[in-house]
Amino acid sequence: MTSFINRDEWGIPHLVADSVLDLAFLQGRAAARDRAWQIEVERRRSEGRLAEWIGAAEVGWDRFARRVRLDDTARRSFEKLDDTTKQWLRSYVDGVNSELPAAEAPEFVAYGVRPSPWRPWTPLGIFLVQHILFGTFPSKMWRAHVESTIGSLPVVGDPSSGSNAWAVAGSYIAGDPHRILELPGVYQQVRLTCPEFDVAGFAFPGVPGVPHFGHAGSVAWAITNAMSDYQDLYQEELRRSAGSVQARSASGWEEVSRHVETVAVRDEPAVEVEVIETPRGPIIDRDLALRVPARVEFDLGFGALLPLLRAKTVDDVVAALAGWVEPVNSVIAMDSGGTLVSFVAGKVPLRDDRVRQVPVPAWEPRYEWQGYAPLPRSVREVVVNANDPRPGDTAELGNDFAPPARADRIAALLLAATPPAEIHTDVLADPRLFDVLARVSAHPAARRLLDWDRRMDADSLDAGLFAAWRHAATRLIVASLPALLTETGYDPLFAPWLDPYQRVGRALPTLLTDEIAVAALAGLSARPWGETHVLTPVVVVPETALDQVVPLPGDNDCVRSTSSMVGVTDACWKGSVARYVWDLSDRSASRWVVPFGASGRPGDQHFADQLPLWVAGDLVPVFPDQLTVEETLQPAANADGSSGGE
Repeated sequence: MTSFINRDEWGIPHLVADSVLDLAFLQGRAAARDRAWQIEVERRRSEGRLAEWIGAAEVGWDRFARRVRLDDTARRSFEKLDDTTKQWLRSYVDGVNSELPAAEAPEFVAYGVRPSPWRPWTPLGIFLVQHILFGTFPSKMWRAHVESTIGSLPVVGDPSSGSNAWAVAGSYIAGDPHRILELPGVYQQVRLTCPEFDVAGFAFPGVPGVPHFGHAGSVAWAITNAMSDYQDLYQEELRRSAGSVQARSASGWEEVSRHVETVAVRDEPAVEVEVIETPRGPIIDRDLALRVPARVEFDLGFGALLPLLRAKTVDDVVAALAGWVEPVNSVIAMDSGGTLVSFVAGKVPLRDDRVRQVPVPAWEPRYEWQGYAPLPRSVREVVVNANDPRPGDTAELGNDFAPPARADRIAALLLAATPPAEIHTDVLADPRLFDVLARVSAHPAARRLLDWDRRMDADSLDAGLFAAWRHAATRLIVASLPALLTETGYDPLFAPWLDPYQRVGRALPTLLTDEIAVAALAGLSARPWGETHVLTPVVVVPETALDQVVPLPGDNDCVRSTSSMVGVTDACWKGSVARYVWDLSDRSASRWVVPFGASGRPGDQHFADQLPLWVAGDLVPVFPDQLTVEETLQPAANADGSSGGE
C-alpha cells in the first residue's frame, strides 16, 4: 500500500492514500512540509509560548492564551472525543511529527529554534487560536467603555469579522471568507482522496480535514460567520485570603481555581501570569470572566470533521454539523440532486438580553445561562449570506451584524444572472453614505461624488476622494466625542477591537450629520485610491513581509472585500482570504484562489504565486487535468502499531 502527494502547477497538494488514517497522516505531513514555521507559531500561540521564540512583542498574546486556558480547553476537548475521531487526529499529528524534525524554514534559522513534537490535541488548540477572538466579547468591552464615557453609540458589526457566500440551487456555491490577511495565508488549499471520499477544500494549516469549505463531488458546503452572540463576559468580585481566592456567586462565596504560570520571553526576564477560573469561566482581563460553550462543554465540535468528509448528500452535511459548537456558522450545503439548504451550526446560549450587550455582575442569578437556542434551517432556491441580520435566520441570534450592502449587492447581481467570478470582483461602494451626500449636494465635492459611478477601482480619483472624505468625517466625529479616546483600562491586546476610529468608521452612516458631512468635504484633495489602499498583510517576522507594493481595488463593504481602518489608514489588512466556486453541475468547472500561495516558505516559488491572480480577480481549477507525483510515502501506523485502515 502506498500514499502519494501530488502537486498541481500552483504547488497545491492533492493527497491520495489507501485509508482514512493514511490520508490523515499524509495531510499532517503536507502541512508540516509546506507550512512548518506557520503551524509551529500557531501551536505556540495555543500554548502561550510564542514569546519564548519571538520576544516581548508576543507577551500580550501568551498572557491571554494562558488566562483563557486555550491549551487546557484543547486537551480536555480531545479527551471527550469519540475513539474514531481521536485515532484520526493522532494520525494527523503523527504525520506532522514525521516531517517537522527535517522541516525547512528560514525563520527557524533566523531565530535559532527548532520545532518540538506535537501532542494529539494540538490541532484543537490551533483551531481555538483562529477563533477565540472571532466572536463577540470584544464588542461587549467596547460597549462597556462607551456606556462609561458617553452613554451610547451604534455598533455595526465586529471589525474583525465578515464573509460572503451565495448559492443557486442545482448550480453552484460561491463565496469568500473575510479575515485578517496573514502571510502565510490562514487557509491552505488541499484535496483529500481515499477509497471513502474525494474532497477538495480549504484547510487550516495544523488542523485536519476541511472544516468550513469543501467540495466532495456529490455535495459541497461553505460557511459565513453567523454573527451570533455566544461569548459572555461576567464581572467577578474576588476576595483573597491565605493564598486562596473566592468569587461571589448567586449562592454566596465560592472557592475558585487559581495558579501562576511563567511565560518565558526571548532576551527578556520571564513574566508571571496569574490564572484564575470561576464557575463562569477563566478571568481574561481585570475582573472579567469569559464564558463560552467550548469551555463549558469541553467540546469544539471536532467530532463533525470526519463525518463531514464522508458526506454524500445535504442530509449528511446537516447530520455531521449537528454537533458543531463554535464558532457559530451560517452554513450553505447543496448536493448534486439540486437540494440547497441553509442552516446555522453551533451553540448559542439562552440568557437575559443584557448579557448580550455588556459585561454583567457574576452574582446576579438572572444572568445565568438557560440552555441553548434552537437554530434555524431551511430549504431554498437561492441563498445569500453576508453577515447581515436575516429575520427568521440569524437576526434573533446576535446584535452586531454587518451592514446590508454586500448582501443586497450580491442579490442584485444574482438577479441579473451575473457569473460568480464577476460577483467576486464587484467593487461598487456601500450606497448608504450617498444619501447624506445628496442632502448636501450644493457643495461641489458632494456633487462630484454623486456623479461618480461608485466603483472603488484602484486607479479611481473619485474613489480616493470618497475615502478621504470618509476619513475626515470619522475623525471629526471622534473629535466631538473626546471621552471615547480615554484609556479603556483593558489589556492592550484588545486595542484593535476597541479603537474608536474603527468603531465610529463602521457606524458612520448612522452617525454622520449634514453639518459634519459638509465640514469633512472642505479642503479635500483627490489621489487614486490604489496609491493609499495597498495590501499590508500581517506577518510574525518582518523579514517575510511582501517586497512589493500592491494597489488594491475594493473596500470594506464592497463584495470584493479589501478592508482598511476608516479614520486611521487606507492600508488593507483584512479581506478575502480565499475565493471559491463549487460547481455542483460540473465538478471539473470548480475554481478557487488564495491571496498568496500554497507554500509558507519565503523564497519558495509558491510562496505568493497566486497573488497576481487574487489581485486580478482570477481563479484557477480545483481539479486540474495535470498533476505531478511528488513522491511515494509509507502509510501511517495506527495507535496499536498496525498499518492503515480503521
